[in-house]
Amino acid sequence: MRKNPVKQKLRDGLPSFGTWLSLGQLHATRTLARMGWDWLTLDIEHSPADWSQAAMIFAAIADAGCVPLARVPEGSHHYIKRVLDAGAWGIVVPMVNTVEQARTAIAAAKYPPVGNRSLGGGMHALNFDAKGGEYYERANDEILVVLQTESPTGIANAADIYALPGCDAIFVGPVDLRANMTTADGTKASDETFEAALQQVVDIGKQVGTPTGMHTMDVANARRRADQGMQFIAVASELRLMAEKSQEVLAALHPDGEESGVAGY
Repeated sequence: MRKNPVKQKLRDGLPSFGTWLSLGQLHATRTLARMGWDWLTLDIEHSPADWSQAAMIFAAIADAGCVPLARVPEGSHHYIKRVLDAGAWGIVVPMVNTVEQARTAIAAAKYPPVGNRSLGGGMHALNFDAKGGEYYERANDEILVVLQTESPTGIANAADIYALPGCDAIFVGPVDLRANMTTADGTKASDETFEAALQQVVDIGKQVGTPTGMHTMDVANARRRADQGMQFIAVASELRLMAEKSQEVLAALHPDGEESGVAGY
């Protein structure tokens, strides 16, 4: 059975870089999976990808030698079981604000006696080049569990959440975190306050020995976060990379033209 190299990088204290898949387009995925990314995450939370589409995406990534991950819509047993049975090598769980939510997600990703994941299916084993029995025996060691911190409540409970056995990494959703830091009177968090919150996440992660990371939109910010001590770092998405390159080409062709917007993720 294949080993999960992203889990090993995180254990070794090394940064890992991936990108988001928001289109769920098979050709684009197959191309990106061969370009040297450590991992690719299919965003099932905010995209209309269906289960058959997800299974094909995970298989294409794994067959190319890359690590397929899935961001689930929520940390329930239902969603986590389905993406792992469809062949994902790990999960990214949004809006983990409490220890109870974290425990539920971790348990759903682990077979008994560690967790309560149901045994069944066959696509998961294929993506690890393993037989079914071997997969059931070793999946708990290879499946990557990444929990998202996206609110002040999540930061307040961070020390207890990050220290849970089975939590492999923490991932900040910066857009949601910043939005959730808005006060009741509508005052938005300043850059200084937001950066202090990010540093708190990194510091707590280091204190308990759990790698941290976040979504970035460009290379400069990705490098900056790696220098800050983050290890699980997303850089934009296939949609944003395509749109930005197109915008760059059009700006060169029509230097006096009107700029158009670029997809956020």
